[in-house]
Amino acid sequence: MSKKAERNLCVIFADVSGSTRLYEKLGDKEALHAVERCINRMTRATEQYHGRVVKTIGDEVMAVFDSAEAGFQATCGMQQRVDDLPPVRGVKLAIRIGFHYGPAIEESNDVFGDTVNTAARMAGLAKASQIITTADTINAMPQLLRQSAREIDALSVKGKAEDVRVFEVIWQESDELTMKSPGIAAVPVVARLTVRHGGVERVLDPHNSLLTLGRDAASDIVIADKRASRSHARIERRRDKFVLIDQSTNGTYVMFIGEAEFALKREEVILRGRGHISFGHAHADNGGEIVEFRVG
Repeated sequence: MSKKAERNLCVIFADVSGSTRLYEKLGDKEALHAVERCINRMTRATEQYHGRVVKTIGDEVMAVFDSAEAGFQATCGMQQRVDDLPPVRGVKLAIRIGFHYGPAIEESNDVFGDTVNTAARMAGLAKASQIITTADTINAMPQLLRQSAREIDALSVKGKAEDVRVFEVIWQESDELTMKSPGIAAVPVVARLTVRHGGVERVLDPHNSLLTLGRDAASDIVIADKRASRSHARIERRRDKFVLIDQSTNGTYVMFIGEAEFALKREEVILRGRGHISFGHAHADNGGEIVEFRVG
């Protein structure tokens, strides 16, 4: 495909939830077959609503559609098709989906831009069997479809001055759903996180919502330990909470005061109270650099 000008697209990211545990329980061959069945069903749902699969990476599908409505319908179709699959040796297969509608650039069969980044961020927020999107996407759909979504949060997104309003798409009936009451105004919470590393102190609050940590000199907090990755982890504010997200090779180790240290491997955790963070190895075993944190 030749280079095209920027145009509005609906970008979807969908992946198999808990695929690592799936491989551990079923073994490589059977788990791979289960993941492929999910990928095939997500692909067919994309084609049904005239979308295009841009790429598949492991257990993840990236797809694009010309309209927010088509993307919405396809995400629901993906969930329904995967939900219809029988359990594999007692394991129920599930996927999580995030999508966003906005300006993007298509070039060489790939798609680029802020819309792609936002869609990926929505997928990162989704849980098993959940579809997450943005207010901008909901507003681009017909009124009838808007009624099948509920607002669940507002969060900071890198590169955006204001918090992004996040919605969940309700694709199946459930008595457990609790809709957000329009008659109750949210009480603003002033959230504050203080982190210390050596003689450096940084604060995250409503005016500063992201902190990067790693060996890269461009990181907000530079870690010298060679077991740390260049872009090791980040801490981001999500409304009144602060979330530590590991993106490293060797893992991020967290200890809350009075509790046992634990490892994050491409996972995230909500920081609370006080504690410290180590990079690439357990502080309890090897000592080394730590970042201290305090919430509140």
